[in-house]
Amino acid sequence: MKRLIIAGFGDVARRALPLLPFEIFKLARRDGFDLDRPETLRLPPAAALLHLAPPPPQGDRDTRTANLIAALEKGRILPARMVYVSTSGVYGDCAGERVDESRAPAPGTARARRRLDAERQLARWCDMHDIPLVILRAPGIYAADRLPLERLRAGRPVARAEDDIYTNHIHADDLARIVARALEDDAPPGTYNAADDSELLMADWLDLVADFAGLSRPPRVPREQLVDPFTTESRRLLNRKMKEQLRVDLHYPTVHHALRNEHATRPKQPA
Repeated sequence: MKRLIIAGFGDVARRALPLLPFEIFKLARRDGFDLDRPETLRLPPAAALLHLAPPPPQGDRDTRTANLIAALEKGRILPARMVYVSTSGVYGDCAGERVDESRAPAPGTARARRRLDAERQLARWCDMHDIPLVILRAPGIYAADRLPLERLRAGRPVARAEDDIYTNHIHADDLARIVARALEDDAPPGTYNAADDSELLMADWLDLVADFAGLSRPPRVPREQLVDPFTTESRRLLNRKMKEQLRVDLHYPTVHHALRNEHATRPKQPA
């Protein structure tokens, strides 16, 4: 069986695992590997590499990706395919416009700049070695156990409709399926928005979660009164390329589909 290196073995990797026809090599701290410590990165030969590790918490460069690439070079390991899960934050604030993959990145936060740096490092290295690279730009990842319930319980206000921003979403199970598809040999290399079809303002999203969990909806106030907004960036991701080129059919096309399904199959979260 072919081997897959997974860098960053978290929730999405665990959800993807049953879908992956590979022998798995986990590059994770709990297994003695640390992307911040290059001396620990002893890698075996592999047919593919899935990069799910987050960037470091500071700076504008992703030194962890740099260390991963250096370890591949040192071990003369050239996977036949690489998949990197990035963030839609690389687009920056788009003032609510619809955004496809042709839009030039303009990251507005240090975290997004680190993600874009990782994309560019991987693109250069894969281009140098003629390795197909798939970059998946994911927005807010959610699932029944990945909802902003503590924020709702705290009663923190959200922006009123005229001041609100658009958010984007992808269910963790669907992202796992997209990852598995991107690792297949016939998946076209390139950059894809890994988002669902939802077009929701932030407050509407939080109202939906509150209703699902049996919590009070958050109060709405003018944006200037918000002390801790999730984000000030507004955009609506287009996923046509993912659907047409990767041929992905989402199990949860919108957050409404997902929460209705969760509501039917699981008990409500305690208030």
